[in-house]
Amino acid sequence: MAYVEPVTVWAPKTSVRSLEVLYNTGCNGWSVARVDWEGKESIGIRWNGGDGPGIGNPQSRGNATWFILPDELQEAILNRVEELSVSGPGGLLEKYAEMANDATREGEAEEWSEGLIGDESAPR
Repeated sequence: MAYVEPVTVWAPKTSVRSLEVLYNTGCNGWSVARVDWEGKESIGIRWNGGDGPGIGNPQSRGNATWFILPDELQEAILNRVEELSVSGPGGLLEKYAEMANDATREGEAEEWSEGLIGDESAPR
């Protein structure tokens, strides 16, 4: 299958009115997005595709589409996506570790973490 960047999946055009990709595992992986589906905020998921023919799944008439989750599953999926965005592959902790282990970027990592601490201690 050919990798389809999830931010480009706007089909069917009459149903998808806005799109925010929440989590993307890249080529040969999957994605989750917040989708305005026919005027209702929904959560969509899809396989992105990878090397070879095809465009991932689901698809309709050769266009990549989203599978819109039932309302009963949306909260559970959003909670898991939030966890993965911090501790999963490619998540915040992994990216921070990469930065901290790179001597040339170590200063950036320290500045970044100090900025987070400063943001938290700022008066509200």
